[in-house]
Amino acid sequence: MNNYRVLPLAFIALTALAGCSTLPASDSPLAQAHSAYNDAQANFQVTTFAAGELKQASDSLDKADRASSKGESGATVDHLAYVAKQQVAIAQEAARQKAAELAVANAGAERDRVRLEARTREVDAAQRSAENSQRQAEASQRQSEASQRNAEASQRQSIAATQAANDAQLSAQAARQQALDAENRSQQLDAQLRDMEAKKTDRGMVITLGDVLFDSDRAQLKSGGMRNVQKLAVFFKQYPQRKVMIEGFTDSTGSNSHNQELSDQRANSVRTALLDMGIGTDRVTSRGYGESYPVAGNDTAAGRQLNRRVEIIVSDNSGNIAPR
Repeated sequence: MNNYRVLPLAFIALTALAGCSTLPASDSPLAQAHSAYNDAQANFQVTTFAAGELKQASDSLDKADRASSKGESGATVDHLAYVAKQQVAIAQEAARQKAAELAVANAGAERDRVRLEARTREVDAAQRSAENSQRQAEASQRQSEASQRNAEASQRQSIAATQAANDAQLSAQAARQQALDAENRSQQLDAQLRDMEAKKTDRGMVITLGDVLFDSDRAQLKSGGMRNVQKLAVFFKQYPQRKVMIEGFTDSTGSNSHNQELSDQRANSVRTALLDMGIGTDRVTSRGYGESYPVAGNDTAAGRQLNRRVEIIVSDNSGNIAPR
């Protein structure tokens, strides 16, 4: 029974000794390589100027650690540790050399800067002396020119007063002419609208085209209706700032859907005719209202004929048309 107790204890002791054997001794080449690498890694100069060399040393040190952990021969581990330590030394030397080169370059740059500043100060001094002489000459020139400017200013004031009087007269004449032109255009516009039997409403001037434009229950413009549309086209070409809304209406005969479709088609026929005559698409819109908005009763033939119509609403000078 005592023999069974001794065996586990012996096994534990052997395991502990084996584990300790994987750690490098403090004076071994591997430990020395680690120490050298740690010192180099803590050196800002090495990590800054020799990062590549230090990486090679790190890779070699990793190889040595792996060889040691795998239980490879001591000679192999020592060789790899030696290589890593040498690469650390190379990194340190490379860092020292690059730092020295940088210091020399900085010293040369500083000498050049000092020389340049000295030359700049000399040039500035010469420039200031020349500028002082120039300013003195300019001061004398300005005094001479001031007298001449005073004389010229008096002359300009006299000319300006005369010009202002002339401009005021021309402005008054232009304003009178604009007023006359506006009045003439307004009279011409009123005459043309009267010729087309336009009526003034809350929505603007409205021209009503009666049922004679179309055959019964048809949307195609007849020849007589086309002549009326030509008058409209001539008018809108003379007043390009004006826009137009074309609205179609029917009487109450027939279904609502049929009347709506017919009114849409008739309004669109007038719109298409205006477009074909050269009026821009952005100026002409159309819409049908069917039997809505009657202007007379639908209980008589005369009333129904009045309700079958196309209304042309002319915008104001800004192109605005009040909504229905």
